[in-house]
Amino acid sequence: MKANDIMVSQVHKVKDKDTVKSVIEKFIDYRISGLPVVNDRNEVIAFISDGDIMRYIGKHTDKVMDTFYYPIVIMGDYENFEEREQRLLNLNVMKLAKRKVIKVSWDDDIENIAAILGKRQIKKVPVERNGILVGIISRGDIIRNSFKELHTITAN
Repeated sequence: MKANDIMVSQVHKVKDKDTVKSVIEKFIDYRISGLPVVNDRNEVIAFISDGDIMRYIGKHTDKVMDTFYYPIVIMGDYENFEEREQRLLNLNVMKLAKRKVIKVSWDDDIENIAAILGKRQIKKVPVERNGILVGIISRGDIIRNSFKELHTITAN
C-alpha cells in the first residue's frame, strides 16, 4: 500500500498569515489536533499541534542558571493563565508552529510511514506530491487500513 491509497485528501490547513485563533477554531470544529501551515502556493512550510498550544499556555516556572561568575534567573510567567490565553489568540501561527516538518511523498510505502510516525512519536504527517500538499496520514489511518480485514473476520 502507498500513501495515496489511504491518505485523507481533504486536508484542514491554515495559511502562514493566519492567527492562532483560526487554528484553535479548526481544532474545535473538526476535532483535530494538528494542522499543516501552507504558503500561497500550498507548500507545507510548518506544522502546528495541540502540543504547541499547551506549551504556550502552560505555566512557566523561573529557571536559575549558575554561571562561573554569577547566577542568572530567567523569569517564568508574569501573566496569569487567562492573559496568556488572550494573548495567544492574536499571535501569528508562525510564532508557535514548528518549521521543521516531517513530510512524506504521495507514493511512499505505508510501512515506511508507519516507521516514521512510530520513531518520531508524531501523530500525523502531511503528504506531498511535487512539493504541494495533497493529503495527510495519521496513525489511526494506518491502523484502520492495515487491519481492516481483522475487523471483518472478528465481526463474523
